[in-house]
Amino acid sequence: MAAPAPTARSWAWLGMLPFTLFALMFLLVPTMFIVVGAFRAEGGGFTLDHVMNLFTPSILAAFSISIRISLASAFLGCVIGFAVACSITVGGLPGWIRGPLLTFSGVASNFAGVPLAFAFLATLGRLGLVTVFLREWFGINIYALGFNLLSFWGLTLTYLFFQIPLMILIVTPALDGLRREWREAAEVLGASRAQYWWMVAFPILWPTLLGTLALLFANAFGAVATAYALTGSSLSIVPIVLFAQIRGDVLQDPHIGYALAFGMIVVTGIGNAFYIWMRSRAERWIK
Repeated sequence: MAAPAPTARSWAWLGMLPFTLFALMFLLVPTMFIVVGAFRAEGGGFTLDHVMNLFTPSILAAFSISIRISLASAFLGCVIGFAVACSITVGGLPGWIRGPLLTFSGVASNFAGVPLAFAFLATLGRLGLVTVFLREWFGINIYALGFNLLSFWGLTLTYLFFQIPLMILIVTPALDGLRREWREAAEVLGASRAQYWWMVAFPILWPTLLGTLALLFANAFGAVATAYALTGSSLSIVPIVLFAQIRGDVLQDPHIGYALAFGMIVVTGIGNAFYIWMRSRAERWIK
């Protein structure tokens, strides 16, 4: 009996080596360093004092406004992005619109930080292009009506610039996965268009929508460069409070910084874990 041929050694895993090293050096190791620092006492022992300091009124207020901004931008981003994605997939818009829109969404979903803050200040600031245009041509002073770019809704509006494109990129493949046979079967059984969406399409898309909502929430909660460049210290969200600790203000406390970072890791980790779980459920539905 002939001996079995030796199995050829696969070198495909070498392709994962650069990414694995990158993730270890810049994601996993720093994350573990932050987690350990949040529970380390000054003498080197274990303590819960730093984490308990997160429940002080000022830090709780920072977490509260961060969560509310993240929820508002995530919800509005999901609603508007879903409407846009529906229009280019099942809405009957010309096919030539889809390519440029998805290309723009890919760019805009990564457009953040100082450039995005400057763009909104130049557009909707007190002397911004749109602000001046509305005041000079239509007599509408949006700031006199209560709008303020350096506020809760101003920051939420700024976040929508990258939240909506991200929603479009994620939900478009899910809408493409809705089979035509499902709609035809619903129509044969006498279902209206609204009944098809309510009883067939939305139950299938629901895991994707909930998962994307969680992802957008985590995406907004961890954004710091845009918020700091736009509002400075006038809006005390968690990333700005953490940045103040890292930068070395008068109230600098490295242990509070570790605890704040740990709290952000927990919140964003829950959001991303929920997204992964719902995404796996959505993929099973589509299959």
